[in-house]
Amino acid sequence: MQIRKLTGFMGAEISGLDLKQPISSDITEGLRAALAAHQMIVLRGQFLTIEDQKRLNRVFGPAMQLPYVTPMEGEPEVIAVLKEASEKTGGVFGGEWHSDFSFLKNPPAGSVLNAVEIPDVGGDTVWSSQVAAYDSLPADLKALIHGRDAIHVGKPYGVKHAPPEETRSGASIKMVRGDPAADREISHPAVITGSDGRKALFVNPIYTTRLSGMNEAESAPILEALYKHATRPDFSCRLKWQAGDVAVWDNRMSLHYATNDYDGARRLLYRTTFSAAPPR
Repeated sequence: MQIRKLTGFMGAEISGLDLKQPISSDITEGLRAALAAHQMIVLRGQFLTIEDQKRLNRVFGPAMQLPYVTPMEGEPEVIAVLKEASEKTGGVFGGEWHSDFSFLKNPPAGSVLNAVEIPDVGGDTVWSSQVAAYDSLPADLKALIHGRDAIHVGKPYGVKHAPPEETRSGASIKMVRGDPAADREISHPAVITGSDGRKALFVNPIYTTRLSGMNEAESAPILEALYKHATRPDFSCRLKWQAGDVAVWDNRMSLHYATNDYDGARRLLYRTTFSAAPPR
């Protein structure tokens, strides 16, 4: 098992493993350590089946079934992240910096994404290390968020903040919309601690609405400053997918963004998700 960093702060490529084979306890330990160190890992040319992918997902935690997004038929743990070539208007699934489902009481710990069909050009995914973002956060911003919670709301799935129709992802991914329960406020620490003891920012532009002790108007300039800092290219890693690749990321210690630059081409990846204890 060899590990090669992809950027200075975010991401690593792992080689020397065949994930279609049984995953030993030593490999499990190595994969978990690599994910904690780099927040995103990618293994090229694996061409995993659904069962292979679910076995890999269990390396990092118990499988989690996501709400609001319809899974594959007969596979409740798996979402087909699909955009057909005919879908040339609207947004794309995950097309904004975010941490998946941070508005849940216990958000996903991370996900596994398995590339099946990839456009010749475009369709990259970008991650940003929130460990690096916190470590380099200016002192005045650190002081403002110290000891505060961030308030999260399921905007795309609720009523109050429902996005315009033209910005939503296409018909290939079925989602529940207009659920008043998604408008409830859920609190999580604005700064969380990972399994390795390092701290990370835990706010994102899709789901975070305000900071505890402040209203939305008071929070807005602070959150905008945090988002601008958190998504600096310095902390980011952009992955150009190839069919057969599998990537794993820590959903709490990083943000990610799906690029939408491949109209007219089909893109299909399978996603599974794993859970852990709530962020602290």
